[in-house]
Amino acid sequence: MIGLRMSTLGAQAAGRGKNGRESRSPLLALLDRVAGRVLGRGDGFAGLVERARGAALPGVDPVPGLAALLDAWRQEAGLSPFGVLAARWDVERYVTNLERMAAAEARDPAILAEPVAAPLVVTGMPRSGTTFLHAILARDPASAVPRSWQTIAPYPAHGAARARRDVAWQLRFFRLLAPGIAGLHMLGADAPQECTEITGHVFRSLRFDTTHRVPSYRAWLARDGHGEAYRFHRRFLQHLAHRQGGVGRFVLKSPDHVFALDALDTVYPDARVVFVHRDPARVLPSVARLTEVLRAPFARRVDPLEVGRQVLGDWVRGAGLMVAASRAPRAGPPALHLSYREVVTRPLETAAKIYRHFGMELDTLAAARMELAVARRPDGGYARHRYELARYGFDTGMLRDAFRAYREHFDIAEEAGRAAPAPRPVRGWHWAGHAGT
Repeated sequence: MIGLRMSTLGAQAAGRGKNGRESRSPLLALLDRVAGRVLGRGDGFAGLVERARGAALPGVDPVPGLAALLDAWRQEAGLSPFGVLAARWDVERYVTNLERMAAAEARDPAILAEPVAAPLVVTGMPRSGTTFLHAILARDPASAVPRSWQTIAPYPAHGAARARRDVAWQLRFFRLLAPGIAGLHMLGADAPQECTEITGHVFRSLRFDTTHRVPSYRAWLARDGHGEAYRFHRRFLQHLAHRQGGVGRFVLKSPDHVFALDALDTVYPDARVVFVHRDPARVLPSVARLTEVLRAPFARRVDPLEVGRQVLGDWVRGAGLMVAASRAPRAGPPALHLSYREVVTRPLETAAKIYRHFGMELDTLAAARMELAVARRPDGGYARHRYELARYGFDTGMLRDAFRAYREHFDIAEEAGRAAPAPRPVRGWHWAGHAGT
Protein backbone atom coordinates (compact mmCIF):
# COMPACT_ATOMS: atom_id res chain seq x y z
CA MET A 1 0.00 0.00 0.00
CA ILE A 2 2.85 2.39 0.87
CA GLY A 3 4.56 1.62 -2.43
CA LEU A 4 1.41 2.36 -4.41
CA ARG A 5 1.08 5.81 -2.86
CA MET A 6 4.78 6.73 -2.88
CA SER A 7 5.07 8.61 -6.13
CA THR A 8 1.94 10.68 -5.52
CA LEU A 9 2.77 11.62 -1.94
CA GLY A 10 6.46 12.19 -2.59
CA ALA A 11 5.74 14.74 -5.28
CA GLN A 12 4.09 17.03 -2.75
CA ALA A 13 6.68 19.40 -1.34
CA ALA A 14 6.50 20.19 2.36
CA GLY A 15 4.39 23.23 3.19
CA ARG A 16 5.36 26.09 5.43
CA GLY A 17 4.13 25.89 9.00
CA LYS A 18 4.23 28.45 11.77
CA ASN A 19 7.37 30.56 12.20
CA GLY A 20 8.51 29.66 8.69
CA ARG A 21 9.23 26.04 9.61
CA GLU A 22 8.53 23.22 7.20
CA SER A 23 5.45 21.13 8.01
CA ARG A 24 5.48 17.34 7.58
CA SER A 25 4.50 16.18 4.11
CA PRO A 26 1.72 13.58 3.71
CA LEU A 27 4.35 10.96 2.89
CA LEU A 28 6.36 11.65 6.04
CA ALA A 29 3.21 11.71 8.16
CA LEU A 30 2.29 8.29 6.78
CA LEU A 31 5.79 6.93 7.42
CA ASP A 32 5.68 8.27 10.98
CA ARG A 33 2.49 6.31 11.63
CA VAL A 34 3.97 3.12 10.17
CA ALA A 35 7.25 3.58 12.07
CA GLY A 36 5.37 4.20 15.31
CA ARG A 37 3.64 0.83 14.97
CA VAL A 38 6.95 -0.90 14.19
CA LEU A 39 8.74 0.68 17.14
CA GLY A 40 5.92 0.15 19.64
CA ARG A 41 6.50 1.57 23.10
CA GLY A 42 10.13 0.53 23.55
CA ASP A 43 13.35 2.47 23.01
CA GLY A 44 14.03 2.38 19.31
CA PHE A 45 17.77 2.25 19.99
CA ALA A 46 17.79 -0.63 22.47
CA GLY A 47 20.52 -3.20 21.88
CA LEU A 48 22.57 -1.15 19.42
CA VAL A 49 25.56 -0.59 21.73
CA GLU A 50 25.74 -4.32 22.47
CA ARG A 51 25.55 -5.08 18.75
CA ALA A 52 28.36 -2.61 18.01
CA ARG A 53 30.50 -4.02 20.82
CA GLY A 54 30.27 -7.43 19.19
CA ALA A 55 31.32 -6.22 15.74
CA ALA A 56 34.92 -7.20 16.62
CA LEU A 57 36.95 -5.45 13.94
CA PRO A 58 40.41 -5.63 15.59
CA GLY A 59 41.70 -2.25 16.71
CA VAL A 60 38.39 -0.48 16.11
CA ASP A 61 36.04 0.53 18.92
CA PRO A 62 32.79 2.03 17.62
CA VAL A 63 31.12 2.09 21.05
CA PRO A 64 32.26 5.50 22.46
CA GLY A 65 31.10 7.39 19.37
CA LEU A 66 27.87 5.42 19.11
CA ALA A 67 27.07 5.96 22.80
CA ALA A 68 27.56 9.73 22.43
CA LEU A 69 25.45 9.77 19.27
CA LEU A 70 22.61 7.74 20.79
CA ASP A 71 22.45 10.08 23.79
CA ALA A 72 22.19 13.06 21.43
CA TRP A 73 19.56 11.35 19.27
CA ARG A 74 17.46 10.57 22.34
CA GLN A 75 17.77 13.91 24.10
CA GLU A 76 18.36 16.60 21.49
CA ALA A 77 17.54 15.61 17.92
CA GLY A 78 13.75 15.69 18.22
CA LEU A 79 13.51 12.64 15.98
CA SER A 80 10.19 11.67 14.49
CA PRO A 81 9.17 7.97 14.65
CA PHE A 82 10.42 7.55 11.09
CA GLY A 83 13.61 9.40 12.07
CA VAL A 84 14.23 6.90 14.87
CA LEU A 85 13.69 3.97 12.52
CA ALA A 86 15.98 5.48 9.87
CA ALA A 87 18.70 6.19 12.43
CA ARG A 88 18.51 2.62 13.73
CA TRP A 89 18.81 1.30 10.18
CA ASP A 90 21.89 3.47 9.69
CA VAL A 91 23.58 2.08 12.80
CA GLU A 92 22.78 -1.51 11.90
CA ARG A 93 24.12 -0.99 8.38
CA TYR A 94 27.41 0.41 9.69
CA VAL A 95 27.82 -2.39 12.22
CA THR A 96 27.09 -5.02 9.57
CA ASN A 97 29.81 -3.48 7.39
CA LEU A 98 32.29 -3.66 10.29
CA GLU A 99 31.46 -7.32 10.80
CA ARG A 100 31.99 -8.07 7.11
CA MET A 101 35.27 -6.17 7.08
CA ALA A 102 36.46 -8.24 10.05
CA ALA A 103 35.52 -11.46 8.28
CA ALA A 104 37.33 -10.32 5.11
CA GLU A 105 40.51 -9.52 7.05
CA ALA A 106 40.38 -12.91 8.74
CA ARG A 107 40.17 -14.61 5.34
CA ASP A 108 42.84 -12.43 3.74
CA PRO A 109 45.24 -10.53 6.04
CA ALA A 110 46.92 -9.05 2.94
CA ILE A 111 44.13 -6.43 2.92
CA LEU A 112 45.96 -4.52 5.64
CA ALA A 113 49.15 -4.44 3.57
CA GLU A 114 47.38 -2.66 0.70
CA PRO A 115 49.12 0.69 0.03
CA VAL A 116 47.12 3.91 0.15
CA ALA A 117 49.67 6.38 -1.14
CA ALA A 118 49.46 10.12 -1.78
CA PRO A 119 45.69 10.54 -2.04
CA LEU A 120 44.41 13.68 -3.76
CA VAL A 121 42.11 15.39 -1.25
CA VAL A 122 39.62 18.10 -2.28
CA THR A 123 38.29 20.26 0.55
CA GLY A 124 37.54 23.88 1.39
CA MET A 125 34.46 26.02 1.70
CA PRO A 126 31.24 24.02 1.12
CA ARG A 127 29.07 24.77 -1.93
CA SER A 128 32.20 25.98 -3.71
CA GLY A 129 32.36 23.52 -6.62
CA THR A 130 34.19 20.77 -4.72
CA THR A 131 31.66 18.10 -5.78
CA PHE A 132 31.94 19.21 -9.41
CA LEU A 133 35.73 19.13 -9.21
CA HIS A 134 35.74 15.73 -7.49
CA ALA A 135 33.57 14.27 -10.25
CA ILE A 136 35.91 15.62 -12.96
CA LEU A 137 39.06 14.30 -11.28
CA ALA A 138 37.36 10.93 -10.80
CA ARG A 139 37.31 10.46 -14.57
CA ASP A 140 41.03 9.66 -14.67
CA PRO A 141 41.37 5.85 -15.05
CA ALA A 142 44.56 6.04 -12.96
CA SER A 143 42.51 7.24 -9.97
CA ALA A 144 39.84 5.67 -7.80
CA VAL A 145 37.08 7.29 -5.79
CA PRO A 146 34.83 5.78 -3.12
CA ARG A 147 31.47 5.42 -4.86
CA SER A 148 28.21 5.92 -3.02
CA TRP A 149 27.20 2.27 -3.27
CA GLN A 150 30.64 1.15 -2.06
CA THR A 151 30.48 3.23 1.11
CA ILE A 152 26.96 1.98 1.86
CA ALA A 153 27.72 -1.67 1.03
CA PRO A 154 31.48 -2.34 0.77
CA TYR A 155 30.83 -6.10 1.07
CA PRO A 156 27.39 -6.57 -0.50
CA ALA A 157 25.65 -9.81 0.38
CA HIS A 158 24.32 -10.34 -3.16
CA GLY A 159 27.02 -8.85 -5.38
CA ALA A 160 27.96 -5.42 -6.68
CA ALA A 161 25.25 -5.18 -9.34
CA ARG A 162 22.51 -5.83 -6.80
CA ALA A 163 24.09 -3.37 -4.37
CA ARG A 164 24.10 -0.64 -7.04
CA ARG A 165 20.42 -1.25 -7.76
CA ASP A 166 19.53 -1.27 -4.06
CA VAL A 167 21.40 1.96 -3.36
CA ALA A 168 19.87 3.62 -6.44
CA TRP A 169 16.42 2.70 -5.11
CA GLN A 170 17.28 4.05 -1.64
CA LEU A 171 18.40 7.35 -3.15
CA ARG A 172 15.24 7.64 -5.25
CA PHE A 173 13.22 7.06 -2.10
CA PHE A 174 15.18 9.76 -0.28
CA ARG A 175 14.42 12.21 -3.09
CA LEU A 176 10.74 11.55 -2.39
CA LEU A 177 11.30 12.27 1.30
CA ALA A 178 13.27 15.46 0.61
CA PRO A 179 11.91 16.97 -2.63
CA GLY A 180 14.30 19.93 -2.43
CA ILE A 181 17.45 17.83 -2.43
CA ALA A 182 17.79 17.25 -6.19
CA GLY A 183 19.08 20.74 -7.02
CA LEU A 184 21.24 20.98 -3.91
CA HIS A 185 23.31 17.81 -3.81
CA MET A 186 24.42 15.18 -6.30
CA LEU A 187 22.80 11.80 -5.57
CA GLY A 188 23.60 8.62 -7.43
CA ALA A 189 24.68 5.07 -6.65
CA ASP A 190 27.87 5.48 -8.73
CA ALA A 191 28.52 9.11 -7.79
CA PRO A 192 31.74 9.83 -5.87
CA GLN A 193 30.93 9.87 -2.16
CA GLU A 194 32.23 12.14 0.59
CA CYS A 195 34.61 10.83 3.22
CA THR A 196 32.19 11.56 6.08
CA GLU A 197 30.18 8.52 5.01
CA ILE A 198 33.28 6.37 5.61
CA THR A 199 34.11 7.81 9.03
CA GLY A 200 30.46 7.35 9.97
CA HIS A 201 31.20 3.63 10.36
CA VAL A 202 33.01 4.33 13.65
CA PHE A 203 30.47 7.02 14.63
CA ARG A 204 33.07 9.78 14.54
CA SER A 205 31.78 11.88 11.68
CA LEU A 206 30.30 15.31 11.10
CA ARG A 207 27.87 13.57 8.76
CA PHE A 208 25.57 13.03 11.77
CA ASP A 209 25.72 16.71 12.63
CA THR A 210 24.45 17.60 9.17
CA THR A 211 21.50 15.20 9.20
CA HIS A 212 20.48 15.69 12.85
CA ARG A 213 20.54 18.27 15.62
CA VAL A 214 23.18 16.74 17.95
CA PRO A 215 25.08 19.49 19.84
CA SER A 216 26.33 17.20 22.63
CA TYR A 217 27.70 14.76 20.06
CA ARG A 218 29.45 17.64 18.28
CA ALA A 219 31.04 18.64 21.57
CA TRP A 220 32.12 15.06 22.29
CA LEU A 221 33.71 14.71 18.84
CA ALA A 222 35.55 18.02 19.23
CA ARG A 223 36.99 16.82 22.56
CA ASP A 224 37.86 13.29 21.42
CA GLY A 225 39.29 14.28 18.06
CA HIS A 226 39.30 12.71 14.60
CA GLY A 227 42.41 10.53 14.79
CA GLU A 228 40.62 7.21 15.17
CA ALA A 229 38.15 8.14 12.43
CA TYR A 230 40.95 8.81 9.93
CA ARG A 231 42.84 5.64 10.85
CA PHE A 232 39.65 3.73 10.09
CA HIS A 233 39.21 5.77 6.91
CA ARG A 234 42.57 4.54 5.63
CA ARG A 235 41.66 0.96 6.53
CA PHE A 236 38.37 1.27 4.65
CA LEU A 237 40.24 2.46 1.56
CA GLN A 238 42.55 -0.54 1.87
CA HIS A 239 39.48 -2.78 1.63
CA LEU A 240 38.21 -0.92 -1.45
CA ALA A 241 41.64 -1.05 -3.09
CA HIS A 242 42.06 -4.75 -2.38
CA ARG A 243 38.67 -5.58 -3.87
CA GLN A 244 39.67 -3.68 -7.03
CA GLY A 245 43.04 -5.39 -7.34
CA GLY A 246 44.90 -2.29 -6.16
CA VAL A 247 44.55 1.33 -7.24
CA GLY A 248 46.99 4.00 -8.35
CA ARG A 249 45.66 6.71 -6.06
CA PHE A 250 42.44 7.71 -4.41
CA VAL A 251 40.74 11.04 -5.08
CA LEU A 252 38.84 12.06 -1.94
CA LYS A 253 36.53 14.92 -1.08
CA SER A 254 34.78 16.55 1.85
CA PRO A 255 34.57 20.13 3.10
CA ASP A 256 34.62 18.66 6.61
CA HIS A 257 38.30 17.72 6.21
CA VAL A 258 38.86 21.39 7.10
CA PHE A 259 37.93 20.57 10.71
CA ALA A 260 40.30 17.59 10.93
CA LEU A 261 43.44 18.73 9.13
CA ASP A 262 45.74 17.49 11.90
CA ALA A 263 44.27 13.98 11.70
CA LEU A 264 44.39 14.08 7.90
CA ASP A 265 48.08 15.04 7.92
CA THR A 266 48.91 12.40 10.53
CA VAL A 267 47.26 9.51 8.70
CA TYR A 268 48.08 10.74 5.17
CA PRO A 269 51.33 12.72 5.49
CA ASP A 270 51.81 12.50 1.71
CA ALA A 271 48.30 13.72 0.86
CA ARG A 272 47.95 16.21 -1.98
CA VAL A 273 45.46 18.71 -0.58
CA VAL A 274 43.39 21.10 -2.69
CA PHE A 275 41.40 23.88 -1.01
CA VAL A 276 38.60 25.61 -2.92
CA HIS A 277 37.52 29.03 -1.69
CA ARG A 278 34.35 31.03 -2.29
CA ASP A 279 32.58 34.11 -0.94
CA PRO A 280 30.81 32.90 2.22
CA ALA A 281 27.96 35.36 1.66
CA ARG A 282 26.93 33.15 -1.27
CA VAL A 283 27.84 29.88 0.44
CA LEU A 284 26.23 30.06 3.87
CA PRO A 285 22.56 30.40 2.82
CA SER A 286 22.99 27.37 0.56
CA VAL A 287 24.68 25.34 3.33
CA ALA A 288 21.87 26.26 5.73
CA ARG A 289 19.22 25.27 3.21
CA LEU A 290 20.90 21.93 2.49
CA THR A 291 21.16 21.23 6.24
CA GLU A 292 17.48 22.04 6.70
CA VAL A 293 16.45 19.81 3.78
CA LEU A 294 18.56 16.90 5.03
CA ARG A 295 17.20 17.11 8.58
CA ALA A 296 13.54 17.59 7.70
CA PRO A 297 12.63 13.94 6.92
CA PHE A 298 13.93 12.75 10.30
CA ALA A 299 12.94 15.46 12.78
CA ARG A 300 9.56 16.53 14.14
CA ARG A 301 10.56 20.09 13.30
CA VAL A 302 13.62 22.00 12.15
CA ASP A 303 14.34 25.53 13.34
CA PRO A 304 15.97 27.41 10.43
CA LEU A 305 17.30 30.15 12.72
CA GLU A 306 19.13 27.57 14.82
CA VAL A 307 20.48 25.96 11.65
CA GLY A 308 21.74 29.36 10.53
CA ARG A 309 23.52 30.00 13.84
CA GLN A 310 25.21 26.62 13.71
CA VAL A 311 26.31 26.92 10.08
CA LEU A 312 27.66 30.43 10.63
CA GLY A 313 29.63 29.42 13.73
CA ASP A 314 31.04 26.34 12.03
CA TRP A 315 32.31 28.12 8.96
CA VAL A 316 33.68 31.17 10.74
CA ARG A 317 35.84 28.62 12.54
CA GLY A 318 36.48 26.70 9.32
CA ALA A 319 37.59 29.87 7.53
CA GLY A 320 40.04 30.57 10.33
CA LEU A 321 41.41 27.03 10.12
CA MET A 322 42.01 27.41 6.37
CA VAL A 323 43.84 30.70 6.86
CA ALA A 324 46.00 29.08 9.56
CA ALA A 325 46.68 26.04 7.35
CA SER A 326 47.84 28.28 4.49
CA ARG A 327 50.46 29.82 6.78
CA ALA A 328 51.73 26.60 8.36
CA PRO A 329 54.28 24.44 6.52
CA ARG A 330 53.18 20.89 5.65
CA ALA A 331 55.39 17.83 5.90
CA GLY A 332 53.88 16.65 2.62
CA PRO A 333 53.35 18.45 -0.69
CA PRO A 334 52.33 22.12 -0.38
CA ALA A 335 48.58 22.55 -0.63
CA LEU A 336 47.00 24.16 -3.67
CA HIS A 337 44.43 26.93 -3.16
CA LEU A 338 41.82 27.51 -5.87
CA SER A 339 38.88 29.84 -6.28
CA TYR A 340 35.33 28.76 -6.97
CA ARG A 341 35.27 31.00 -10.03
CA GLU A 342 38.16 29.21 -11.74
CA VAL A 343 36.71 25.78 -10.89
CA VAL A 344 33.31 26.48 -12.46
CA THR A 345 34.37 28.68 -15.38
CA ARG A 346 37.60 26.85 -16.32
CA PRO A 347 37.18 23.30 -14.99
CA LEU A 348 39.49 21.61 -17.48
CA GLU A 349 42.27 24.15 -17.03
CA THR A 350 41.81 23.79 -13.28
CA ALA A 351 42.23 20.02 -13.46
CA ALA A 352 45.43 20.50 -15.49
CA LYS A 353 46.64 23.05 -12.92
CA ILE A 354 46.15 20.52 -10.11
CA TYR A 355 48.13 17.88 -11.99
CA ARG A 356 50.97 20.30 -12.70
CA HIS A 357 51.09 21.50 -9.10
CA PHE A 358 51.52 17.99 -7.71
CA GLY A 359 53.74 16.66 -10.53
CA MET A 360 51.11 14.18 -11.69
CA GLU A 361 50.80 12.92 -15.25
CA LEU A 362 47.60 13.78 -17.08
CA ASP A 363 47.53 11.48 -20.08
CA THR A 364 45.41 11.77 -23.21
CA LEU A 365 42.74 9.28 -22.11
CA ALA A 366 42.23 10.94 -18.74
CA ALA A 367 42.03 14.37 -20.38
CA ALA A 368 39.46 13.17 -22.91
CA ARG A 369 37.31 11.57 -20.22
CA MET A 370 37.38 14.76 -18.15
CA GLU A 371 36.46 16.84 -21.17
CA LEU A 372 33.51 14.58 -21.92
CA ALA A 373 32.31 14.80 -18.31
CA VAL A 374 32.35 18.59 -18.39
CA ALA A 375 30.61 18.69 -21.77
CA ARG A 376 27.80 16.55 -20.41
CA ARG A 377 27.31 18.56 -17.20
CA PRO A 378 29.08 21.90 -17.63
CA ASP A 379 27.55 23.40 -14.47
CA GLY A 380 27.80 20.21 -12.41
CA GLY A 381 24.12 19.50 -12.90
CA TYR A 382 22.94 21.94 -10.25
CA ALA A 383 19.99 24.27 -10.42
CA ARG A 384 20.37 27.99 -9.67
CA HIS A 385 18.75 29.08 -6.40
CA ARG A 386 17.92 32.24 -4.54
CA TYR A 387 17.84 31.82 -0.78
CA GLU A 388 15.98 33.71 1.93
CA LEU A 389 18.81 35.06 4.06
CA ALA A 390 16.45 36.22 6.82
CA ARG A 391 15.05 32.69 7.16
CA TYR A 392 18.41 31.65 8.65
CA GLY A 393 19.10 34.88 10.52
CA PHE A 394 21.59 36.14 7.92
CA ASP A 395 22.05 39.46 6.21
CA THR A 396 24.67 40.31 3.61
CA GLY A 397 26.45 42.89 5.76
CA MET A 398 26.78 40.51 8.69
CA LEU A 399 28.20 37.74 6.49
CA ARG A 400 30.59 40.18 4.80
CA ASP A 401 31.94 41.35 8.17
CA ALA A 402 32.19 37.86 9.68
CA PHE A 403 34.41 36.61 6.84
CA ARG A 404 36.30 39.76 5.92
CA ALA A 405 39.70 38.42 7.07
CA TYR A 406 39.16 35.15 5.19
CA ARG A 407 38.18 36.89 1.95
CA GLU A 408 41.09 39.30 2.14
CA HIS A 409 43.62 36.55 2.90
CA PHE A 410 42.61 34.46 -0.12
CA ASP A 411 41.65 37.44 -2.32
CA ILE A 412 38.08 36.21 -2.76
CA ALA A 413 35.81 38.43 -4.83
CA GLU A 414 32.43 39.32 -3.36
CA GLU A 415 29.52 37.57 -5.09
CA ALA A 416 26.63 38.88 -3.01
CA GLY A 417 23.78 40.00 -5.23
CA ARG A 418 25.34 38.52 -8.36
CA ALA A 419 24.50 35.38 -10.25
CA ALA A 420 26.93 32.50 -10.23
CA PRO A 421 29.41 32.70 -13.11
CA ALA A 422 28.53 30.70 -16.21
CA PRO A 423 30.90 27.92 -17.24
CA ARG A 424 33.06 28.65 -20.24
CA PRO A 425 32.19 26.51 -23.30
CA VAL A 426 34.24 23.35 -23.61
CA ARG A 427 34.40 23.41 -27.42
CA GLY A 428 37.75 24.45 -28.74
CA TRP A 429 39.71 23.52 -25.60
CA HIS A 430 42.84 21.46 -26.33
CA TRP A 431 44.85 19.55 -23.75
CA ALA A 432 48.10 19.61 -25.70
CA GLY A 433 50.79 21.16 -23.55
CA HIS A 434 48.82 20.57 -20.36
CA ALA A 435 49.63 16.90 -19.79
CA GLY A 436 51.93 16.00 -16.95
CA THR A 437 54.26 18.61 -15.52
